[in-house]
Amino acid sequence: MVTLDVRPQLLDALSALRDRVASVRLPLPLPGAPRARQTRAELLAQLDDYLVPRLKAPEAPMLAVVGGSTGAGKSTLVNSLVGRQVSEAGVLRPTTRTPVLVCHPDDHHWFAGMRVLPELMRVWAPPGEEELLPAARNTPRGNTHATREVRIETVSTLPRGLAILDAPDIDSLVVENRTLAAELICAADVWVMVTTASRYADAVPWHLLRTAKQYKATLITVLDRVPHQVLAEVSRQYGALLNRAGLGDVPRFTVPELPESTGGGGLLPASAVAPLLAWLTHHVQDPAARQYAVGRTALGALDSLGRRMPELASAVAAQHAAAVRLTTAVEDAYRKEGKRVRNRLDHGAVLAGDALTRWRGYPLDTSADELLDSLAESLAALLQCAVAAADERIAEAWRREPASGAVPLPAPDREAAERIGMAVRRWRRVLEELAEDEVTRLDKQPAPDADGVAALLVAALLGGKRARPAGEKLAERIGVQAALRLRDRGGELVGDHLDRVLRAERDRRLAPLEALEVTPEPQAELIAALSLLQKER
Repeated sequence: MVTLDVRPQLLDALSALRDRVASVRLPLPLPGAPRARQTRAELLAQLDDYLVPRLKAPEAPMLAVVGGSTGAGKSTLVNSLVGRQVSEAGVLRPTTRTPVLVCHPDDHHWFAGMRVLPELMRVWAPPGEEELLPAARNTPRGNTHATREVRIETVSTLPRGLAILDAPDIDSLVVENRTLAAELICAADVWVMVTTASRYADAVPWHLLRTAKQYKATLITVLDRVPHQVLAEVSRQYGALLNRAGLGDVPRFTVPELPESTGGGGLLPASAVAPLLAWLTHHVQDPAARQYAVGRTALGALDSLGRRMPELASAVAAQHAAAVRLTTAVEDAYRKEGKRVRNRLDHGAVLAGDALTRWRGYPLDTSADELLDSLAESLAALLQCAVAAADERIAEAWRREPASGAVPLPAPDREAAERIGMAVRRWRRVLEELAEDEVTRLDKQPAPDADGVAALLVAALLGGKRARPAGEKLAERIGVQAALRLRDRGGELVGDHLDRVLRAERDRRLAPLEALEVTPEPQAELIAALSLLQKER
């Protein structure tokens, strides 16, 4: 006897685990990311659509989801099981677009609300005459535009406690249909896999069969539309394949090819589906059989979490490691360029070109303001070159990193020159104010020209060895102690300014990456939530 554990502590642990899975973000295009995103989606679907609602309401009707390939006859089979046409069947493919859930009228309340399949909006009426039930509109996970629906039908001929859901084709040409079919199967207590005499060896249905085995789900297979003349041989070969896959004990039903199987989607004779209906009815009405069927699937899903959650946690860790590599490339590039800028300042790189000409002409042919303008422009150019060089380093490193596909590679930034120029002008103004303050403190008549003091200070700070005379002239004008104070304070401001400018540009390069919010916490949270769940079990 399989018994469901529905203790509140287990439900709390399961809900916490669900929240941790929902918070996972896998934005970087790593080799294993598509599979990890699929795992996350499957986990959410199974937790939201099956495990949590099933454990919260173990007495709810048993849900059998009918799935299979295009043209397998799922809708005709469902219509025949309930005794009337509730799901559209026909020759056009894909036929089933909106899934149809059929239940007894007394069980309607279990499915009218959001207990199961909370992402699907409820529709109550035959196709083409939809009237919305008073239920919340919900959109698919990760999609805020499309609205997906499930149509609810009630049929009094269906046993109480049994619901049958006709899912879209698992190999539909429409991606949304395939995705929805996979999610619906995850909501099943009983997986009913339908295939045909011509397609029973196809890869897609076998993938689902192996998945059901992996999850230890309660599984039924239906071999549909089997011609009478080959019925025994096809059944034998299909059975051999099931045995070889370790699925020999799976209940197997065979439906012969009948005139009602093709074309207009008529109902099959009751005798054709009687064994399948009898199996479903028995597992609904017999408490032990129902407990086994429902409990086996639920416990199998719980067991599968122990395998899939660490895989998801590993994918999260890989995402964070890749984000760290991308971040490190940016930080290293700007750190190296910052060191290079300081080294060039020590060697007087700013005092070159027009700035050097202005310095040599000061004060006879060049005013203090002209010298300051030239030095500021030269410093801005040095910083712009450093930023461009850092961006080249980053781009080269990121091209070797697959994860960089989620963020734009650094490109020439036309606005960077303006940002740097404004920062340099602000810094220049701070130094000018610093020089003015120092001049006002001097007990010296006549007072030195503040602009001239500022020009000598900036030349001494940025000119390296080339501007050694600037420091000497500054000491002559305002005194040795005042000159030392100015140079010490000005040197701090230079260092702070360089750090601020390069840090601001570095942060701009990191902003798109940081916006992805790839952090290490989700990995630990996933493992902790899984550990808590296993402890409660």
